[in-house]
Amino acid sequence: MKLSQFRFHLPPDLIANHPSKQRDDVPMMIVDSKTQTIEHGHFKDILTYFGDGDVFIINNTKVFPARLYGEKEKTGAKIEVFLLRELNRESRLWDVLVDPARKIRIGNKLYFGEDEALVAEVIDNTTSRGRTIRFLFDGPYEEFKKTIQRLGETPLPKIHNRAATHEDEERYQTIFAKHEGAVAAPSAGLHFSREIMKRMELQGISFAEVTLHVGLGNFRTIDVEDLTKHKMDSEEVIIEPETAEIVNRAMAAKKKVVAVGTTSMKAIESSVTIAGNLKPYRGWTNKFIFPPYDFSIANALVTNFQLPQSPMMMIAAAFTGYDLLMKAYEEAIEKKYKFFTYGYPMLIL
Repeated sequence: MKLSQFRFHLPPDLIANHPSKQRDDVPMMIVDSKTQTIEHGHFKDILTYFGDGDVFIINNTKVFPARLYGEKEKTGAKIEVFLLRELNRESRLWDVLVDPARKIRIGNKLYFGEDEALVAEVIDNTTSRGRTIRFLFDGPYEEFKKTIQRLGETPLPKIHNRAATHEDEERYQTIFAKHEGAVAAPSAGLHFSREIMKRMELQGISFAEVTLHVGLGNFRTIDVEDLTKHKMDSEEVIIEPETAEIVNRAMAAKKKVVAVGTTSMKAIESSVTIAGNLKPYRGWTNKFIFPPYDFSIANALVTNFQLPQSPMMMIAAAFTGYDLLMKAYEEAIEKKYKFFTYGYPMLIL
């Protein structure tokens, strides 16, 4: 398919800039790809579609405060450093994005915090905005991470055009987040509250956890019209043996297997056996899913309404069917559904 086929007009006021008052208190569209029907309900209605023995696959990645503001040595120029991933724990080496990039060169020292509690040195250029930096921190690793937590800001996507607040620290994080490493939240998971997960468990629904540390590649502009030529950034994936066992047992029993979010879907589709089962995995994936695509594991998907021409929208289109998804998006805009990270979910059956 072509990139231009995923273009649509999204009114700016439909991008949700703030979370809903309650995680699970949001409208939800229900799209049935078998009957080609679209219904409108509420997220709490999800309980009526699933039951005993069904499995929800959730991404337990945890967002860390990846955005740092500091100053360049000597000039005192204000700079922003976005932490992408840790390259070497012992050496305190990190892959980062810097802004303004033209001012930050190899050998520069960068200072963070009023008391200059954190100092970094630029040691390499990776892309036009990318740098490798080494934090010059003498204390133990736990103290270093606490300093990052104290000085860093919740990495809200720039499209929100606002500073992160204390509320975002909690709400830009799923309640089942465990393993730190994401620079963006797996947005479909944000709707799950403790109450609704408890009610699901009482119905006999199980949860299987995967880890996919969400990277910025999901938000980077795709710049090729031919989607077969697009290369995704790699993201770290962990699928434990216990997760594979839970999922494969449900598949064997012909139960429903639900991927919560496109990141969970990407993780499981990156580790499938020849027989079509889920296998344990520790490594990286740069899998790019777009229509047409044959899915192996999940037979249902929960996903937010995504931005035009985004990889997340393309995964949803591949799962739903392109024409039906575009019809659903058109209807969502008509009914003023909210889009993107803090937006509304759709359940695709």
